[in-house]
Amino acid sequence: MMNPLVNDEYAEREKIEVELLLQAIYRMYGYDFRNYAYDYIRRRIRHGMQRMGEESIASLIPRVLYQPDSMQQLVNYFMVNVTEMFRDPSMYLTFRQKVVPYLRTYPHIRIWHAGCSTGEEVLSMAIVLQEEGLYDKARIYATDIDDDALESAQKGIFPLRNMKAYTQNYIRSGGTRDFADYYTAQHESVIFHSSLMKNIVFARHNLVTDQSFNEFNVILCRNVLIYFNRELQHRAHQLFYESLAKLGFLVLGDKESILFNPYTHCYEAMDDREKLYRKIK
Repeated sequence: MMNPLVNDEYAEREKIEVELLLQAIYRMYGYDFRNYAYDYIRRRIRHGMQRMGEESIASLIPRVLYQPDSMQQLVNYFMVNVTEMFRDPSMYLTFRQKVVPYLRTYPHIRIWHAGCSTGEEVLSMAIVLQEEGLYDKARIYATDIDDDALESAQKGIFPLRNMKAYTQNYIRSGGTRDFADYYTAQHESVIFHSSLMKNIVFARHNLVTDQSFNEFNVILCRNVLIYFNRELQHRAHQLFYESLAKLGFLVLGDKESILFNPYTHCYEAMDDREKLYRKIK
């Protein structure tokens, strides 16, 4: 059995290696992962280390400094694109019931999907707005740090094998049509109709380093903040607060919370279970 002191020394050395690696990535390329949750980023670095054939975290540092392709490969391992259409269907049903009536009163609707990944949830919102008769006066800004994910999102092409599960999600979300009406099957893939994409703007945006770029009526950032430490979560909440119009709506992921940040008192809960809040101050 390893001596506990040796274990502590190894953990401390590993933490220093992680900090140096993240600092190198930030200084050389501007990607800032320094305030991501430590256990999460350590796991992703270890995964990248193994996939890239290195025996230590420290050995990744020269590759990051002198091999940009290796840096991009490693950063790709940091990105976790876990998403699906109408993910958490009850949230979309609640959105229809509690938010859509307010949106009907707006002359224009601006929605920000922060951390949009490969676009499944963005298209889900587009379908909701279309069925509720709001899409033509809406603009959805879909942003992510991952360029590859954004490129995939803009295509609107997804595996055919996923459609059975997505159809069930759609039905449970309050969908009013045949889900298959929204896409065309091509071999083992489906492509969603271009009419759903016309009012979506895809762009790169980093919640860690970038600023507010518009005022929005709705901001959705679901299952992104769980990867941030408390400091970075506070920064993201500040960004959302500054970007959200008075009486606008904030939607978080099912494992996230509006509590314990400096802006908690500025919101009222529209639905605590679905993490749906309204800005009141």
